[in-house]
Amino acid sequence: MGESMQGLKRSHRCTELSMENIDQKVLVMGWVQKRRDLGGVIFLDLRDRSGVLQVVIDTSTIGADLFKKAEKIRSEFVVAIEGVVEKRSDETINKNIATGEIEIRANDLRLLSEAETPPFQIEENSNVKEELRLKYRYLDLRRPDLQRNLIMRNAVSILTREFLNQEGFLEIETPMLTKSTPEGARDYLVPSRVHPGNFYALPQSPQIFKQLLMLSGYDRYYQIVKCFRDEDLRADRQPEFTQIDMELSFVDVDDVIEINEKLLQKMFKEVLNVDITLPIERLTYEDAMNRFGSDKPDTRFGFELVDLTEVLKDCEFKVFKSAIESGGSVRAINAKGCGDFPRRTIDALGEYAMTFGAKGMAWIVINEDGSYKSVITKFLKDEEIQNIVKSVDGQPGDLILFAADKNDIVYDVLGNLRLEIARRLEILNKDEFKFVWVTEFPLLEWAPEQKRYVAKHHPFTMPMEEDLHLLETDPGKVRAKAYDIVLNGTEIGGGSIRIYQKDVQEKMFECLGFTKEEAYERFGFLLNAFKYGVPPHGGLAYGLDRILMLMTGSDSIRDVIAFPKIKDASCPMTEAPGTVEGKQLEELSLKIDMIEID
Repeated sequence: MGESMQGLKRSHRCTELSMENIDQKVLVMGWVQKRRDLGGVIFLDLRDRSGVLQVVIDTSTIGADLFKKAEKIRSEFVVAIEGVVEKRSDETINKNIATGEIEIRANDLRLLSEAETPPFQIEENSNVKEELRLKYRYLDLRRPDLQRNLIMRNAVSILTREFLNQEGFLEIETPMLTKSTPEGARDYLVPSRVHPGNFYALPQSPQIFKQLLMLSGYDRYYQIVKCFRDEDLRADRQPEFTQIDMELSFVDVDDVIEINEKLLQKMFKEVLNVDITLPIERLTYEDAMNRFGSDKPDTRFGFELVDLTEVLKDCEFKVFKSAIESGGSVRAINAKGCGDFPRRTIDALGEYAMTFGAKGMAWIVINEDGSYKSVITKFLKDEEIQNIVKSVDGQPGDLILFAADKNDIVYDVLGNLRLEIARRLEILNKDEFKFVWVTEFPLLEWAPEQKRYVAKHHPFTMPMEEDLHLLETDPGKVRAKAYDIVLNGTEIGGGSIRIYQKDVQEKMFECLGFTKEEAYERFGFLLNAFKYGVPPHGGLAYGLDRILMLMTGSDSIRDVIAFPKIKDASCPMTEAPGTVEGKQLEELSLKIDMIEID
């Protein structure tokens, strides 16, 4: 049983007190983090969302009855303490907490709520299994590190709203119950009671609605909004996630990039006191793939890809020769200073490369005396070896790793290998923030299983004007006015300039294999709206959860979301998703008939 709070009014949060409050009478409330009974004196570490404060309960100053009550206190009890702020003696100062120079000497206390022993200790950076922590998420959220994460999330949201409002944006809400449209990920569907057999879809993004708002003349829109995608989860994915979404009228690529650079600069300066130098580096998609093997390159370190196809075009080494003859390439990375990797480590890197499609991994170590250690040098001419070493700027002590295959496999293999080596060398500094824009993405990509082109981003992305003529003759070479903002190898946002001319949109649908009827069936309300005067417009959406994951140094977006789902999209705490009563299904005119899916 807990005591009443009647007549009590908290005067301060724990860490709002300092040396300036010495000799003041205060009243604080919170959870007991730790209790130490020294016989006649009890020390409590009192915790609230602001931090921890030490409380001294001394039988000589609080009285026998209250001291007896204090002896019942255990971890996670909720208490109210009235007392006087005192300076700690020099030898007891705790420099690890903000209130380490002071303590409260209690003269009154109330036990507001008792607590059972929690299933795990409430402490920073807990090693408890995540599934157990998420089952008791309400306890997990008491941890100071998670509380700091959510406090930072609040700060980023407020700052974003303030900045965008000052820049003339309007915050406008868009529907959560909408129509299922193709492209992108799988929709979450909601059955309609009023329209039996019909379904709403939860929005994967507000894309179509924000374009309609531009058509409606609102000029600059934004929203911090929930989005829903029924896709397989990983560290930076959740079935429901939050976007900072925006759209602007009468703009081109540079306008959208410029305003977002100012937002990011302000966000990182005010929240983390990190200076971002503008303008942020820009890489075309082609340059990003050629240099880093990825369209979301981590540019905090080197190990860049080098194309050796020209150097090795006459090579007789079968692996390289067949890759080049089949239209692929031979590329390499120079892992500077990694020539001392043990053979088992190099073999492990080879096995890692094979998980990304490599059939094997060739390598050369440059010994300290300038000689080479490798199983492939005997298949290469001396001149070819020298040209390889020169091309990758090889020095004694370096490790050169090769990939030879179709370009997409080579990029995937070497792009991931450079990251794996950086992880093994522990050179990925979470406190370093390296931004890069990736621009000029391909407009379309070929989907072999569908035997047609699909949109790389979405069907409303504007082609670059100089590539428009290629839509009919060579669609795969058309570049888009699309751009992603990448931070430390994670895509944190992306967007594009949108198509606003009817003839270009029709050509786009034609390239995607839609007849005019199919296009109107799927996107009719947008296409009909576009008959009534459309401004040039474009936008961008950030994954707020991903930004915060990086800002807080977390390993997963689950650590910056209050109540996340686990890998199978379930919630251990609420046990969602769950079954529903038959009556609810009847009201929705639904009957469950489980079918097996291969």
